[in-house]
Amino acid sequence: MSRAHCRQSFVFRLLLFCALFLPLRTVFAQAAQPVREVNAEARAARALEEARKQGPAALRAFFYQMPKGADLHVHLSGAVYAESFIRAAGEDGLCVDTTSLAFVKPLGAASHNAPACKQGDVAAASVPQDQKLYDALIDSFSMRTFVPRTAESGHDHFFNTFDKFGGTDKRHVGEWIDEVATRAAAQNEQYLELMETPDFKPAAALAIKAGFNPNFAQYREQLLAQGFRDSIPGIRVYFDQIEAVRSEREHCNQPGAAAGCRVEVRFIYQVLRGLPKEVVFAQILLGFELASADPRVVGLNLVQPEDCYVCMTDYRLHMQMIDALHALYPKVHITLHAGELEPGMVPPDGLTFHIRSAVEQGHAERIGHGVDVMYEEKPYDLLKEMANKRVMVEVNLTSNDVILNIKGNSHPFMLYRKYGVPVALSTDDEGVSRIDLTHEYMRAADTYPLSYRDFKLMARTGIEHSFLPGASLWQTATPASNPEKLDQPVSQCRGQLVRDTPTGACATLVRSSEKAQQEWELEHRFHTFEASF
Repeated sequence: MSRAHCRQSFVFRLLLFCALFLPLRTVFAQAAQPVREVNAEARAARALEEARKQGPAALRAFFYQMPKGADLHVHLSGAVYAESFIRAAGEDGLCVDTTSLAFVKPLGAASHNAPACKQGDVAAASVPQDQKLYDALIDSFSMRTFVPRTAESGHDHFFNTFDKFGGTDKRHVGEWIDEVATRAAAQNEQYLELMETPDFKPAAALAIKAGFNPNFAQYREQLLAQGFRDSIPGIRVYFDQIEAVRSEREHCNQPGAAAGCRVEVRFIYQVLRGLPKEVVFAQILLGFELASADPRVVGLNLVQPEDCYVCMTDYRLHMQMIDALHALYPKVHITLHAGELEPGMVPPDGLTFHIRSAVEQGHAERIGHGVDVMYEEKPYDLLKEMANKRVMVEVNLTSNDVILNIKGNSHPFMLYRKYGVPVALSTDDEGVSRIDLTHEYMRAADTYPLSYRDFKLMARTGIEHSFLPGASLWQTATPASNPEKLDQPVSQCRGQLVRDTPTGACATLVRSSEKAQQEWELEHRFHTFEASF
């Protein structure tokens, strides 16, 4: 055989080998990827069970490192720890009422860098030098050492804290965001939706001046005609300022940027529903307008104790307001506090309609708390409806315990899961409760028979039900009545979740969707975490 024939024969055999065997090698490689993924997940699952056996310290170490995705139910003021408020009050020249253990304004201008406090009060700046008073203020501002008494319930102590530590200057809000984001970054969170109430006084004044109009579409037109939107630019400047402070403190977009910079933050416009109906309407309208104008504000929520007189009396009225305005702002997202009640707190009929009204008339895509769901009329039908509509429940285990004394099997957490209602753990007011999101994961693991896959699903659920814009990385379960599993990526991204970066059509999807970007990041974090075992 000539050399030419030998070369031709060799080339032919090489091509034949590539055609026959390389595709099989590719198939085997692709098949090996999910095997490696399952094995890594199984090792993480075994590590969780081992941590359970070893006790709380080991359990905390496990969950502290585990990716937790998002915290979607966070009141910014309630997320700040008392120590930070005491420092800020000192910087602002406030005084402390030593009887009520609350911040108060000084009588007049400061002299010699010290505020003029009334007799018996002390300058907040001096509190760190008095350890007894310092500890007493922390206890007053939080649930740290609280023990229920006849005169004060956990509910009352919890909600009273907000008036006690209030009064610090708004310039500190950027510091608070930094504090919460830094704490989130340390425990492997990546996304926060912070509830915040910007100045609504100009909007409220217009609503009061115009007089209440039960025709909410007309009421809106009246207010818009009187310059209602004039306050929007000022509020947007407020968000610019607080974000700038946070960015400066964390050295974002600079060499050596702090870990907190990697936590994406959006805002939920917080409506104070215990105020007069004209003012509540003005706030709801302002929330819809602001969320339509500023992408940093991704939705709105109604807050304050659900059992307050106005909150109970006007609950249906508030849902009617949201219903009317939602028709005019259909793209604005809504999450609502609903069902944060226990038997005896209100008359029995007060427990029967809040969650359903929030879902059906308030157009809520998420529900905060939802602990009285089994006292609603036809509760099982409601659970099925929430599952079909994919209404997620923001579960706050510690908050529900200290405020309502609802815990363990008294909490509907496992019922929601049984009926396929999406759930995710959240902190509510981690500063007041003296907790963090890791604590909530620990509490859930210690209380309920949850597997590592269950916790992984809840982390995914948080990002999936965030109000970030864009398509999801996950294939929606069909029919809608099927439980939401979030374990099958959309076809463009199938087989790619083990990669560091997406390619092809998957890359196009991820680039075009803020939600998919966060979901991709979460999967990357899970691969890193699971590979550590």
